[in-house]
Amino acid sequence: MAKNKKINVKGTEITLILSDQNDYISITDIARFKDSSSTDIIIQNWMRNRNTVELLGFWEVMYNPNFKPFEFEGFRKLAGLNSFVLTPKRWIETTNAIGIISKPGRYGGTYAHKDIALEFASWISIEFKLYIIKEFQRQKEDENERLKLEWNFQRTLAKVN
Repeated sequence: MAKNKKINVKGTEITLILSDQNDYISITDIARFKDSSSTDIIIQNWMRNRNTVELLGFWEVMYNPNFKPFEFEGFRKLAGLNSFVLTPKRWIETTNAIGIISKPGRYGGTYAHKDIALEFASWISIEFKLYIIKEFQRQKEDENERLKLEWNFQRTLAKVN
């Protein structure tokens, strides 16, 4: 996948990026489907949920050798309390997480590994999640087809030479 690609899901443009050979989906764009003026609040509300904290922590344990599980346990104990607030930046800085990427600035946003982003999409809307999956798969099939054509072309050139 190129550096930044976009898919259109039910009228909402969602940015996809490739980081360390992994696909990340903009959860800021997914939140925009729910309420375009409060995307940061929607993401924070999702992150303060105990099930979300556990998902993020267990995903990191599986895929991130530099993850800090002790700090994760601290968040896990507080998750769900009325006074608990968790932002993507705080999660990343405290636990050394790689499943979420937070980019500041005008063209920034919060991106999550596709596994995590699809769980966020479920929290927003099951129907919307299914449309994201369908469109994401279509994008990957198109990309694979282009790569296959490129490989065949290079192979043919090699034969001619």
